Amino acid sequence: MSTDTITSGSSFEFPIEGMTCASCVLRVEKAIAAVPGTIKAIVNLATERASVETDGSVQPRAIIAAINSAGYETSLEHLELEIEGMTCASCVGRIERALSAVQGVVSASVNLATEKATISATGGLVTQQMLERAVEGAGYAVRHTELEAGTAPVAVVDRKAAEARKLSWAFGLSALLTAPLFVMEMGSHFIPAVHMFIMNTIGMQTNHYLQFVLASVVLFGPGLRFFQKGIPALLRGAPDMNSLVVLGTSAAWGFSVVSTFFGGLLPAGTANVYYEAAAVIVTLILLGRLLEARAKGRTSQAIQRLVGLQAKTARVVRDGAVIELPLEAVRAGDRIQIRPGDKVPVDGVVRSGESYVDEAMITGEPIPVRKGEGDEVVGGTINKTGSFEFEATKVGSDTLLAQIIRMVEAAQGSKLPIQALVDRVTGVFVPVVIAIALATFAVWFVFGPSPQLTFALVNAVAVLIIACPCAMGLATPTSIMVGTGRAAELGILFRKGEALQTLRDVNVIALEDRHPHQGPSRTDRPDRNRGL
Repeated sequence: MSTDTITSGSSFEFPIEGMTCASCVLRVEKAIAAVPGTIKAIVNLATERASVETDGSVQPRAIIAAINSAGYETSLEHLELEIEGMTCASCVGRIERALSAVQGVVSASVNLATEKATISATGGLVTQQMLERAVEGAGYAVRHTELEAGTAPVAVVDRKAAEARKLSWAFGLSALLTAPLFVMEMGSHFIPAVHMFIMNTIGMQTNHYLQFVLASVVLFGPGLRFFQKGIPALLRGAPDMNSLVVLGTSAAWGFSVVSTFFGGLLPAGTANVYYEAAAVIVTLILLGRLLEARAKGRTSQAIQRLVGLQAKTARVVRDGAVIELPLEAVRAGDRIQIRPGDKVPVDGVVRSGESYVDEAMITGEPIPVRKGEGDEVVGGTINKTGSFEFEATKVGSDTLLAQIIRMVEAAQGSKLPIQALVDRVTGVFVPVVIAIALATFAVWFVFGPSPQLTFALVNAVAVLIIACPCAMGLATPTSIMVGTGRAAELGILFRKGEALQTLRDVNVIALEDRHPHQGPSRTDRPDRNRGL
């Protein structure tokens, strides 16, 4: 049954956790039946599922809320999508609204810096295909990556580096073409010698033809990306930052084209050209996008360094022989040999031999720790002097280092409470800016000095271009990524990004050292107690 919509008389199911007896069943059935629009609710204790029939007016969230109010929980699935095509904070709000509209989605959070969407949905009601259709319906694409655990951060860095290289080429070409255009137009206004040189060589009309060629190449070459994203967004009635750029540059370029080729159609004294404004706008926006791409790339480097702590291979004892296997081929229960200087590949328990292991990357302790039979070792730590053999207990995504990487990724992808305010503002930002630009044009056209059309156009374009919500959308998530990533390098792990915002009110931090191999805690000694 399709769960994109709930049709009249259809039955669908909710998994329920926490029921222990028949009275629980009755309680849940009553709670669901009380939801307006519910025709019938049948709860099965054995399967722990509720079958609900509605008249088509019921939202799953209402049923979930009723189940929760009765004291029970519906199991939630957590899904993650990588989104392509986001350029500003208004894109975030648009995708979140599209995902939240999918029946069964409880919450959806999109991070512009990581380009990921995190969705919580009722188990069994929502599929990844449904979410992908919602994202595509909003005008964006979902990136599919088939990567082994631990390789994703490297791939992300490579992809963002490639994106930065493309933007670098686009910005370089745009700047190269814009520079002479800017000199020809603005130099004529501010430097009489430049004006006279142009008049005495190529003439003003030829000058305008050259400006037309240069500006057109900039707009429809490096600047074509704005039209490819902005025009479809306008046609959907959901303008974004690209739409603002398209409106502003098209207005300036279009007016200039009319002035150049059909100047007689304009009022006397208004046939001016603004090619340099359109080209400079594209160049500066491309520069901003390039700086954003480089910032996004740097924020993933901390996780990449954590991934680099993992060993690439392991010396595994198989059938009485020692063979070197790639890390992904190691299985729980394998016996692994460690020589002096080796990285411990996975988590495990020492079965023979002894040595000293540097665990600074996990505990921060600078002194190597003695490991003997029965002691636990952690993947990513470095063996120092002796040799030993251990049994692998946790491999792949179950190792402590893999869990740390996931924790840092989760913290980097989380939203701070203050981000909710930013999202509300940017959600209406672009439409409001367009409305203000239209109002500006109208006011200057009606009440402005002569030539009114020129002043109205210039000021309306200025409003469109100067209003860029990208910084608001990127500032908070980028600061989270930088903060949590740098902290991870220093051995400080944030389980949630919210902790960063909470820390602003913290004046004292107390640290307690309890190393399992060094006896009593240092903080148990009065002379070593200190508040930091």
